[in-house]
Amino acid sequence: MSVNITTLDERTRVTSEADSALDTEEYFVNMGPQHPATHGVLRMVLKLDGETIKEVIPVLGYIHRSIEKICEHSTYRQIVHLTDRMDYLSSIMNNWAVSLTVEKAANIELTERIEYIRTIVAELERIHSHQVAWGVMGMDLGAFTPFLYGFRDRELVTDILEETIGARLTMNYIQPGGVMFDIHPNFVKKVKEYIAYFRPKLDEYEDLMSGNPIIQQRLRDVGTMDGETALSYGATGPVLRASRVPYDLRKIEPYGVYGKADFNVAIGTAGDCWDRYYVRIEEMRQSIRIIEQLIDNIPEGKFMVKKPAVKIKVPEGRYYGHVETARGVLGVFIVSQGKDIPYRMYFRTPNFHNLWCTTAIAPGGRIGDLVAITASLDLVIPDIDR
Repeated sequence: MSVNITTLDERTRVTSEADSALDTEEYFVNMGPQHPATHGVLRMVLKLDGETIKEVIPVLGYIHRSIEKICEHSTYRQIVHLTDRMDYLSSIMNNWAVSLTVEKAANIELTERIEYIRTIVAELERIHSHQVAWGVMGMDLGAFTPFLYGFRDRELVTDILEETIGARLTMNYIQPGGVMFDIHPNFVKKVKEYIAYFRPKLDEYEDLMSGNPIIQQRLRDVGTMDGETALSYGATGPVLRASRVPYDLRKIEPYGVYGKADFNVAIGTAGDCWDRYYVRIEEMRQSIRIIEQLIDNIPEGKFMVKKPAVKIKVPEGRYYGHVETARGVLGVFIVSQGKDIPYRMYFRTPNFHNLWCTTAIAPGGRIGDLVAITASLDLVIPDIDR
């Protein structure tokens, strides 16, 4: 496979010929960069012929923080908190990816209590993340009310997690060898109350957005992507599953206690923006199923098998581990020289690969379609730049 490298200047050079039968002229428009208080700073250069998109050129690097380089000077425990700052809506699952990889490499055995706690809080965070995706998609398409409803219900999950973890967004909770704190005495009770509250709210979400004819017109048959294209771009998570590829690490390579839970993998039929939207709705239902099966069966035992002050050394070699976050597969690659800090660490982030799908599915559509496409991809930009 050969790779053709060009500069942004070369890509944005306007040609004298247009593809339209009309006497039009191609031009370029910057979509972004947005203010950093929104989804993160992403810039897309759009090559347009009228309002028809001819090409999308993502421009990255506005919030690059050298996280992978910092890892080379940090212990394996210190690295974990950096993953909170990548995909902040999957911070617990990001913590898990690093911890799981280090535990496999260092042969650290966990208690069953640790695995249960990790699985439950990860599924709570998956719901919390998809609530944001649902609300933000509505807002991006011009419906502000879903944003308020989504954040209303998200706050209840955040309150439960804050009581145990002490944080509301960048939750540095899962550590190599266990979790930072045992669950709060009220945890089980409050989770069960929340599940009882939220199940009917999902039906409310459906009434508010899924049945809205304007939302359907904006999403159906827009940004269609088949499974082969999704795989070729390395897409994972709801983006891949919406394209009829039932790839979910929780089923294919169970970790935690997912192997003990009965749940379905939500997949789409057309691979369009609507399917990417609806897969997340169904995944919230499946997360509820998983939590309900586990919440009354958390076994007794230790919540941490390695004292925080103990240095963890990974044997010399190369190691890879991955988990299924709310946006797809987060892979962690470690090169170790047998020390308590890695020689090299690389993160295979889901948002980076999902972003590039826009270059395949947006051309031929309108500018408004690209807004729907990016909303359906549910991008968290700090995860792309790292």
